[in-house]
Amino acid sequence: MRTIFRWAGLAVLILALAGAGIFFFILPARVDDSLNVVVPHDSWPVSAEAQALHDTLRVADLHSDLLLWSRDPVRRYGRGHTDLPRLREGGVVLQVFTSVTKTPSDMNYETNDSTSDDITLLAIAQRWPVDTWGSLYNRARFHARRLHRAEARSNGDFVVVENRDDLTAALAAHDRNPDLVAGILGTEGAHPLEGELANIPRLYDEGYRIVGLHHFFDNELGGSLHGISNAGLTDFGREAVRDLVEQGFIIDVAHSSEAVVREVLDITRAPLIVSHTGVRSLCETPRNIPDALLAEIAARGGLIGIGFWADVTCDDTPDGIARVIRYAADLFGVDAVALGSDYDGSITARFDASELAALTHALLAAGMSEADTRAVMGENQIRFFIENLPEE
Repeated sequence: MRTIFRWAGLAVLILALAGAGIFFFILPARVDDSLNVVVPHDSWPVSAEAQALHDTLRVADLHSDLLLWSRDPVRRYGRGHTDLPRLREGGVVLQVFTSVTKTPSDMNYETNDSTSDDITLLAIAQRWPVDTWGSLYNRARFHARRLHRAEARSNGDFVVVENRDDLTAALAAHDRNPDLVAGILGTEGAHPLEGELANIPRLYDEGYRIVGLHHFFDNELGGSLHGISNAGLTDFGREAVRDLVEQGFIIDVAHSSEAVVREVLDITRAPLIVSHTGVRSLCETPRNIPDALLAEIAARGGLIGIGFWADVTCDDTPDGIARVIRYAADLFGVDAVALGSDYDGSITARFDASELAALTHALLAAGMSEADTRAVMGENQIRFFIENLPEE
């Protein structure tokens, strides 16, 4: 009988260890692979003319959620949309990396509450530090330090930029070393502040320079575009926006309610970004804010990042995305339009970061000039950050 119990106990232990192995070492990669899909496809057309132009571009993108996933940014992977090798292959010189710290269960574009959080289980499964399991601020800190560790291990091929001089130096270094990619840290929502203004300088000290005010739920600052209240800023939100701008942050309103966007435009003259979006008059969806708000953001020197997924473009092929970019350039001015892929943001894409030459081809095929193509593919974003990052 003791032998039976001994073997039964061993079997339970083996099953427990096997289950733990699946949970910690297999499940995270499978979740990543299932949520960050690249649709199988033949090679997209890229003419010799388009490739020649693309080879001279300094491509820049306003939104990647790579830091959420258990992929080493320095290594090339066969899943997801981005890593530093694929960014280089696509000609990317400047990439904004955002920190996703909380997502509601059953996430949708219409109505989400803030009571659930799917990131907690993901944090545990991916073996993030224990102090991240219950703290959104600590998750943002962890993501920032992950990116800085990637910089330290990149052999000089990746640099996190925090001010104008950093970016100018990185661009000069890229002229000497075409493999160099520069990164900027941003947050997907301001909930890592955890309702405390004192966390604004703490995030800044960790290297963040962009703060998205909201994600898929209402938070302490006010209403999300996909929340319950549709409200504007709270008293805390107004104070936080003023403090964020004073600290030197760039404000991203990609997931903020229409009322919040209007209030932020009233509070500050600082240029804003909408890091990943479409244009509502071309693609009617609750994910896209009204054209009038985008027009005001553009008129004040802001940037509109066009996303790469069908929910915001209504056509996620290179030709479809090029159509939205061209439409936005005609509507808001070419200088206001940038790329805002939302790569690795739980989207389905038709091409990954290594294939961005296909978008250059599509823009030229859509009738966009070489100068305008160069602008929307990266120069607008580079100019914006040289003008709006802190001076030091």
